[in-house]
Amino acid sequence: MPSQKKTAMFASAFCTCVFSFVMICVVLATQHWISSEVRFSVTNSSVTVSLTYGLFSGTCEQFADAGLQVSQQTFQVADNLSNTQAKSMITAIIVILVLSLLSSLLSSGFTCTNAVSNPYQTFLGPTGVYTWNSLCGIFILIAMILFPVNIGENGLSVQLARGCFSFVQTHIKSTHIYGYSYWIMLPIIFLNIASIIIIYFYEHARYTKKKEQERPIENAPKDVILF
Repeated sequence: MPSQKKTAMFASAFCTCVFSFVMICVVLATQHWISSEVRFSVTNSSVTVSLTYGLFSGTCEQFADAGLQVSQQTFQVADNLSNTQAKSMITAIIVILVLSLLSSLLSSGFTCTNAVSNPYQTFLGPTGVYTWNSLCGIFILIAMILFPVNIGENGLSVQLARGCFSFVQTHIKSTHIYGYSYWIMLPIIFLNIASIIIIYFYEHARYTKKKEQERPIENAPKDVILF
């Protein structure tokens, strides 16, 4: 059976892994990744399309300079995208987040296993915990990078606005505000780092204690005589 200290440390790491798992679920389930105001020119006037969307769906509405407003409507992100590159990047982000979800789940399982047993000599030990937490953090970081790239390089918001209102013509400018569904990914990275740090401190303390118990005989008190 593991010591009380080990159980407490790995239980703490297990909690951070579970929080990470839940937050990744929130990231995938909510559709408030970004809010965009996209301005277009039309014949003798201009219109602004307001969008709020995530990886799967969103809402859009149109405002004209004359004060006219088209009622809000929902859309599916994949259906509104005609650009293959933008659609492929959205798919890639979803796949990466699913992989991070699986990594977080495995990390939770590994930390729980270590909290109730001593699998030090196998991958189920601290090595596995380090691996899965690192992979989860890396996947989340990649997703945080790819989404803004898709907005800037592929004009994701502009394409989705044109999908909502096909009559809009020349794009003038866009403004973007990233929502909570996007920023939640930042604390997920910190949670994975916290899990790694907790296990590292436990391993370091364990290693130090083991070294102290294995001190060479010359470090023994000089008044001790061995025969």
